[in-house]
Amino acid sequence: MSKTATYHTTVRWTEEHWGHLEMGNGPQMAFAPPPDAQGYENAFTPEDAFVAAANTCIMLMFLWATKRFKLNLLAYECRAEGTKLIELDRTERFTHLRLYPQIKLATNGEREEVLLARAQRALQTARKYSLVANSVTSEISLEPTFVII
Repeated sequence: MSKTATYHTTVRWTEEHWGHLEMGNGPQMAFAPPPDAQGYENAFTPEDAFVAAANTCIMLMFLWATKRFKLNLLAYECRAEGTKLIELDRTERFTHLRLYPQIKLATNGEREEVLLARAQRALQTARKYSLVANSVTSEISLEPTFVII
């Protein structure tokens, strides 16, 4: 039987193009539009949140997958970028998310090609089970770099 879960956020306008975000699990922060949308430098933006949501969700699912695939993860870092399309009528949407995970694994005496194949399957599994990745219409590509020591 299927289950549901509900998540909450509250936003409040504070001044000009600034708002305040309260997340249901506690964190709070200011946000604003990016400079290309009458916004500000160094502000947390909805665009940042969108890209970060996919990036963080896939990372957390990869951590889950490393346990199931019995990988000895030493480090994980992932830069992500979202490509925004601005139509002639000024409507916008993200068309592509690209994630560049750098993953460091220990061999523990295992053959490198076997470990690499398992790590790639774990990353594919993370993508498959990512709630956020499954909820967006943008194309998502993963371009990993694996370091095995």
